[in-house]
Amino acid sequence: MSMNKNLACRPIILVDDEKHIRLAAGQTLELAGYDVTTLERGERVLELLSDDWNGVLISDINMPGMDGLELLERVRAIDADLPMILITGHGDISMAVSAMRAGAYDFIEKPFAADLLLDVVRRAMEKRALTIENRRLKLELEAQSAPGPRLLGNAPAVTQLRRLLHSIADAPADILIQAETGAGKDLMARYIHEHSGRRDHNFVAINCGAVPESLIESELFGHEKGAFTDARTRRIGKFEHANGGTLFLDEIESMPLALQIKLLRVLEERAIERLGSNEVIALNLRVIAATKTDLKTLAARGEFREDLYYRLNVVRLDIPPLRERREDIGLLFQHFALVASAQYNREIPTLSAERLHSLMLHDWPGNVRELRNLAERYVLLGESGSFDFDNRLIIDNDGGATLSLPDQVERFEKMLIQAALSRTGGSIRDTLEFLGLPRKTLYDKMKKYGLDKSDFK
Repeated sequence: MSMNKNLACRPIILVDDEKHIRLAAGQTLELAGYDVTTLERGERVLELLSDDWNGVLISDINMPGMDGLELLERVRAIDADLPMILITGHGDISMAVSAMRAGAYDFIEKPFAADLLLDVVRRAMEKRALTIENRRLKLELEAQSAPGPRLLGNAPAVTQLRRLLHSIADAPADILIQAETGAGKDLMARYIHEHSGRRDHNFVAINCGAVPESLIESELFGHEKGAFTDARTRRIGKFEHANGGTLFLDEIESMPLALQIKLLRVLEERAIERLGSNEVIALNLRVIAATKTDLKTLAARGEFREDLYYRLNVVRLDIPPLRERREDIGLLFQHFALVASAQYNREIPTLSAERLHSLMLHDWPGNVRELRNLAERYVLLGESGSFDFDNRLIIDNDGGATLSLPDQVERFEKMLIQAALSRTGGSIRDTLEFLGLPRKTLYDKMKKYGLDKSDFK
């Protein structure tokens, strides 16, 4: 029963113009727990495929219209690593061998036994799962180790967010980021910019709540000489300066309503006019807006333009607060402590188990920013004490044994994996989904900490 549950998420497309083959082979695969789609013609297959489709394709070679060989060529153009199994007649063996040289995974000769079909499909499905996992791992490694802004963490919400960011990095749509204060809205905006094709152009940030209302229009649109009193020279505005790159509008909820109308027009027309000028300047830029409040609620109260909210809300990213990703606290604290250690040329003092426990229990109203500041203060303080969460120094005179920060991180990591295995009853698949880890990484850590899935069933 568990095997069927694991296979049910693995789709199969079966293409054959012979109805009895579709019915017999489809029933065999469905009884084995696969999610089977049967088609009569190869043309319809292409509508169902993408480069992240996690299944296997089975197709007859001789079919009216698009035959199996043409279908193979078209499928490989979408994803060269997608396993395609060919069904051949007696006289098609040489053709099938040639197709394998062209990239087919395997072939089955008619008439075929059910066990043979299932064995070939199982091997193809394992290959596909490995391909998808390797691609995901590569993306995660690139995200974690790339220069510039990094979105650190292995919490499921962060892992999912990182994948989403990579999928939209080069999309032309504007983005709305919603998160609490200190959760990392600016870092995420920079992360999107640095991982997009706009990285070689300007990233321009403006805090809409920090610029006086009388100046913000000039800041954004720029002005010509003499456009108003004290406009002694031409000024290039933020929109124009970000042309080709990214404009980040932080605290968008603070933008005056009158200016929101002009911003909406810029977003729709992708053009501006400097104050005091009639010249239209075309723009090619992405706008990322960020807010710590619910813009839809503000719009309902008449405090934010509803049309602008819907225009900005094409792609919305929600950053989880730190209290909802506690498994990342140890990793983030270590990272910030290492950065502070290099910045201030100080050794990182040891962290007691009690202090690490207090980090895990704190609610972090200031989110990642609060954790970063605490790590910096901790490094600057030295080994003699640590900080509470009100910025006061507490001398630690308990005389108890302390563990190094890496040891504490490992200790917490082991506890987290144990808790996940216990929660999932030892299911590796469910544990992988819960922790957001690659399969190999989980197995390596279980081996390191002496954990066996059978102990949690």
